[in-house]
Amino acid sequence: MAASLIRLHFHDCFVQGCDASILLDDTSSITSEKTARPNANSVRGYEVIDDVKSQLESQCPGIVSCADIVAVAARDASEAVNGPTWTVNLGRRDSTGASRAGAESDLPGFNDPLDRLVERFDAKGLSARDMVALSGSHTIGQTRCATFRGRIYGNATRRGQCPSVAGDGNNNLAPLDLVTPNSFDNNYFRNLMERRGLLQSDQVLFSGGSTDSIVDEYSRDASAFNSDFAAAMVRMGDIEPLTGSQGEVRRVCTVVNAAA
Repeated sequence: MAASLIRLHFHDCFVQGCDASILLDDTSSITSEKTARPNANSVRGYEVIDDVKSQLESQCPGIVSCADIVAVAARDASEAVNGPTWTVNLGRRDSTGASRAGAESDLPGFNDPLDRLVERFDAKGLSARDMVALSGSHTIGQTRCATFRGRIYGNATRRGQCPSVAGDGNNNLAPLDLVTPNSFDNNYFRNLMERRGLLQSDQVLFSGGSTDSIVDEYSRDASAFNSDFAAAMVRMGDIEPLTGSQGEVRRVCTVVNAAA
């Protein structure tokens, strides 16, 4: 679940800030982000957060927010697969609403060109270097055939996992890093330099544009990547948090307290 827990934090923070809005289920007054196009049949790890929350509530009820759990889980997930670690800033509170529209508009898309990716990250206060470092989380994890079908019909290895007909095998999975799919390392960037990025949004980071030099640096210097990834995760985790008397500390992560 390491890749999924890191991604869950990312998909939470890019919509309304790091407020656990992604965890809320549909109700008569809430339209869940879980069903938004970038999240549906894609984002995982909800039950891990729910399990952690349940255990925390039994020990210290009403203290640790779901948003903080998501942030700490992402850090622990990285460390569990020998990736970098960092000190997680704590004190986030949970939203009392979600934004499906925000999830549709603010999250990066797998076919986005470089300038659009830079724009999306800049809107959240993150630099192009942060973006490249955070994209390095694709050194682990898998993606669905539907996200890369258009890119692979010159690659026999990839074609076996993803039939050419749209809709056929859409949910078949393939590793984002074909070489070391279960190791948090800098091989992702070496793949990009060999034009082996699986997603369009991966390969555009090394395609004759402004981020080529960063990819090249990370491909040669794993420690620089690890350090920058950790720093970027801290900055991402600080996007528009609810603090003080804002929001609430949900007792159950999937519903607001009034309905719990």
